[in-house]
Amino acid sequence: MRHGDGGRRLGAAELGADLGERATLLQFSSAFCQPCRATRRTLSEVAAMVDGVAHVEIDAESRLELVRALGIVRTPTVLVLDGAGRIVRRASGQPRRADVIAALGDAV
Repeated sequence: MRHGDGGRRLGAAELGADLGERATLLQFSSAFCQPCRATRRTLSEVAAMVDGVAHVEIDAESRLELVRALGIVRTPTVLVLDGAGRIVRRASGQPRRADVIAALGDAV
């Protein structure tokens, strides 16, 4: 996972879901993306393991304006947000659980 986007903040209004108290795992997916399903499982499991962490999944096709604004070019793409909604990490492709847990260390 590479570092974030220069401190850009995302809020619940933009995401259509509440942010986690400590961090949010924000996943951009598309309907027929097989790696997106595995990513959903991994992120949900990590969010359930770590107090104050939420997993939010966004359908990229239905939120094209946000996708363009954030420079999302493929699915799955995962953004790790800190408690204030700042993007601290981002990665494309299916992440490994260990990488997600390590990236949360930058957010909490």
